[in-house]
Amino acid sequence: MGIEMLRRAAVALAVLALLWGGAAAAQVTVQKIAVHGPSIEGNLEGNSADREVFVILPASYAKQPKRRYPVVYFLHGFTATAEGYMKYLSAAQAADTAFAKGQEMILVLPDSYTRHGGSMYSSSTTIGDFETFVARDLVAYIDGHYRTIAKRESRGLSGHSMGGYGTMRLAMKHPGVFSSYYAMSSCCLAPRTDTLEQAKAIASVTMEQALKGDFMVRAGITTAVAWSPAPDKPPFYADFPYKDGALDQSVFARWAANAPLAMLPQYVPGMRSITAMALDVGDKDFLLADNQALHAALVRYGVAHDWTVYDGDHGNRIPDRFRDNLLPFFQAHLKGM
Repeated sequence: MGIEMLRRAAVALAVLALLWGGAAAAQVTVQKIAVHGPSIEGNLEGNSADREVFVILPASYAKQPKRRYPVVYFLHGFTATAEGYMKYLSAAQAADTAFAKGQEMILVLPDSYTRHGGSMYSSSTTIGDFETFVARDLVAYIDGHYRTIAKRESRGLSGHSMGGYGTMRLAMKHPGVFSSYYAMSSCCLAPRTDTLEQAKAIASVTMEQALKGDFMVRAGITTAVAWSPAPDKPPFYADFPYKDGALDQSVFARWAANAPLAMLPQYVPGMRSITAMALDVGDKDFLLADNQALHAALVRYGVAHDWTVYDGDHGNRIPDRFRDNLLPFFQAHLKGM
C-alpha cells in the first residue's frame, strides 16, 4: 500500500466525519459511559484503563422494561475515536432506520484510541490488552449493566479498517464470545515487511516526532508497540525491525504472528463454528487485494462467509453500508427473545 493512498484515506475519513455529523435527531437513546478495563491496567504507554464507550439503546428500551436485546459491538479505525465514528456513521440515525425495518438491538462503540493512534485491538504490555478488554471486560460490563441477551448467539462484532482487523482477530481468537462478525475494509491482514530504509527511518524517530508524525509514521510506531512490545526499551517500549544496520527478521516474525492471513490456518476449527460472517471492501480501496486474499483463504479452509466488493473506496460508502448492510446482517443472524 502506498503512503499517498494511506494519507488520502485518513483525510477522507476526517472529512466524512464532519459531513455526517449534522444528521437529524434520532429516536434511539445514546449514552456515553466509561468502562474500566482491568486488562488495560499497567500498560507502559499510560493509556487510560477507563475507556469511553457509546451505547445506543432502541426506542423500546425504556418502554419495555422486561425486554432483553441482542448486542452489536462496532470497532473504530486507526487514528480515530468512538465519538468520531458515531458522527461519521451517523450511528444513531442509522440505528433508527434499521430498527424501523427489523429487529431492535443494542449497539456498542468502544474507544481504543491510544498514545500513537490506536490499539490494533491486540494484546501488548506496552499499549495494554485491548483484545481481552473487548472480548471480556467490555462484554461483561454491558451484560451486567444493560438488558442484553447474554449469550453468544445474541452477540455480534464488527468494525471498519483497524476495526475490521480487530473483528477478524477476535473471530479467530475468541469465537466463543460472539456468534456473528462483519468486517469492513479490514487493514493489516498480510504480514508486514519494510525495506531497510523504511525500518531505519521508523527506528530513528524520536518520541516528539512520533507524536507529531504523519499517518505512516504513526502506523509504523503502532505496529511495533502493539506486536513487538519490549518492556526494557523506553521510551517506546518496543522492538523495531532494524538492528546493527540490518533488518531484524525476528521482529518481522512477531508482526507476522499477528497478521490474519498468517494466523488463519491455526484457528480454522473455531472459525467454522461461527454462525455468520461477512466481509466487504470497495473496488477502489487500497486494501482490496489483501481483503481478496482473506476471502480466498477463508474459501480454501471451508469457512463460510458472505463476500462483497462494491463501488467505493476506503471511506466514501461506509456510513451507507453500515446502515443498509451491516445492521440488517446482524438483525438477520442474531437471536432475539
